[in-house]
Amino acid sequence: MKPSVQFRLRIRNGDDIAVGPGKIELLEAIANTGSITAAAKSLSMSYRRAWLLVDTMNRCFKSRVVETEAGGKRGGGTRLTALGAQLVRSYRLIETRAAKAGATEIATLTRLLAHPSKAR
Repeated sequence: MKPSVQFRLRIRNGDDIAVGPGKIELLEAIANTGSITAAAKSLSMSYRRAWLLVDTMNRCFKSRVVETEAGGKRGGGTRLTALGAQLVRSYRLIETRAAKAGATEIATLTRLLAHPSKAR
C-alpha cells in the first residue's frame, strides 16, 4: 500500500475557520448535487452541520459563496456563486502547487515509513 499525503490548509477569519478541507469538500458536493441536503448525505454529515458550515463561509467572505433558491416549480436548490467556485478552484490549486513544491521532501519522508503491517 502506497503512503498517502494530505495537506490540511485552513484559513481563519477572526475566530472562524473561513475555509478548510471539509468546507471545500462540502462546496464540491453542493456543486455536484445542487442541494445542501444531498451534499450532506453524500458526505455522511447532518443537514444542520452542513448548513452551519455554509453559513460560516457566507459570513466570512466579502460575498456569499453559496446561494439557495426557495421553492418554485423546480423545488428550489442550492448553487455555488462565482466566488464559491473561485474558492474551490483556488484551494485545489494551492494543494496541487504545494504537493509539487514539496515533492522531493515528501518522497524522502515517505521512504522513511515502515510498512503498515510492521508499524509499531
